[in-house]
Amino acid sequence: MNEVEVAVRSRGSPNRVLPPASAKNQCAPLTVLPRYSRDIMSQPTQPPRIILTQTPDYRETYANSVQVRVSVWDFLLTFGTAQQQTPEEVTIHNQQGVYLSPQQAKALWNMLGQNLEQYEMTFGKIALEPLQQPHGQVH
Repeated sequence: MNEVEVAVRSRGSPNRVLPPASAKNQCAPLTVLPRYSRDIMSQPTQPPRIILTQTPDYRETYANSVQVRVSVWDFLLTFGTAQQQTPEEVTIHNQQGVYLSPQQAKALWNMLGQNLEQYEMTFGKIALEPLQQPHGQVH
């Protein structure tokens, strides 16, 4: 069975590996690379050099809504913007869906946790709105 190694590369220097919680690397790309254990291969392998490029349709956007769907094979993160025009109704405009392997989803979860911890140490605790309880019976 393969182990998984997480390599974090800075945007300006794709050949330099930075520690996950580096203050210089707030928006580090996340890459999961296979690493073979020593009993499978006679020599330990070095992770390949990662070169980051942007495709012609690359874009950055704002999202204040993310929905997550999970299957046995992958995670689907759907990003969008939520707007509330009335107290009774919220409209979510979905913009982009991203499929992740379970390994990539877990690596993202770890990276977000580390970065959120560092953010809160710098700027203070992030408060979440309390979850609203549904009215009436829940089936």
